[in-house]
Amino acid sequence: MGKLIVVSGPNESGKSAFAESLMSRIPGQRYYIATMVPQTEENYRRIEKHRLQRADLGFTTLELAHGIDRAPVEAESAVLLEDASNLLANLFFETHGDEKTALAEIRELQNRCRVLTVVTISGLQAEQYTGETAEYIRGLDALNTALFRQADAAAELRDGVACWRKGGVDALA
Repeated sequence: MGKLIVVSGPNESGKSAFAESLMSRIPGQRYYIATMVPQTEENYRRIEKHRLQRADLGFTTLELAHGIDRAPVEAESAVLLEDASNLLANLFFETHGDEKTALAEIRELQNRCRVLTVVTISGLQAEQYTGETAEYIRGLDALNTALFRQADAAAELRDGVACWRKGGVDALA
């Protein structure tokens, strides 16, 4: 089983750039699994921003809304999953999957690579929503908790500043 690094934080906190920078330090084959299914202009802007951010970092990009457990990655590779919150949303709203489904896919992917870095949104409050959205946020909280427990290292980003909550950059070794 590969090492697991979790990078969390609110939207626009710098978590993606931080995770990309971490992963760019790892020699060998690197994959970027993009899970966002664009539905708005803002989604397309974010996707383009992320493409530009990682343009020179040597990633092979795979666009997978779900089914990441079957991603065509090489053994001993480094994989960046961008991101767990989109993966869960895709499973939840498209296939009636849940956080257990997302966690199983992530664990299987982790079994197939040397290092897996998972980016995820944190800090959402289910109490501010109702219905499916509140249920999704509770599922995301459960998924994030499970990922944190399993992680070899976990960093939280706030305004571009990383705070290691578990382990540290030495998890890349």
